[in-house]
Amino acid sequence: MLWIKALHIVFVASWFAGLFYLPRIFVNLALVAPGSVAERARLLLMARKLLRFTTLLSIPALALGAWLWLGYGIGRGPGNGWMHAKLAVVLLVIGYHHACGVLLRKLADGSSRRSPRWLRCFNEVPVLLLLAAVLLAVVKPF
Repeated sequence: MLWIKALHIVFVASWFAGLFYLPRIFVNLALVAPGSVAERARLLLMARKLLRFTTLLSIPALALGAWLWLGYGIGRGPGNGWMHAKLAVVLLVIGYHHACGVLLRKLADGSSRRSPRWLRCFNEVPVLLLLAAVLLAVVKPF
């Protein structure tokens, strides 16, 4: 079980690394000067590759977490309300990941109307989600 837990932590950390950096690329895309075609193309390429890689990292993170929960029973049974909250956070992370994909498509086709300031705020969301998930998993407050 400890191997599964260790791998789960590594893949979650890697997944979040992508979720931390991808919206920062979005901020840079929003700041590209009109007519800077090469810079915009380079940032879009970086964002697409990072989204693809981050998506690949999310699969083992989620699978290993499910294995710990369903296979080993971590967080199951009475007195494990923290796991319900953590699963809700995981759903929010998946939703955030999906929102990054939608936002990338809008930035690529020029239909996004999000300001760099909004994108900077959006960039902070995964920090809060990771904080919530770690506190729930380690402290197990309920």
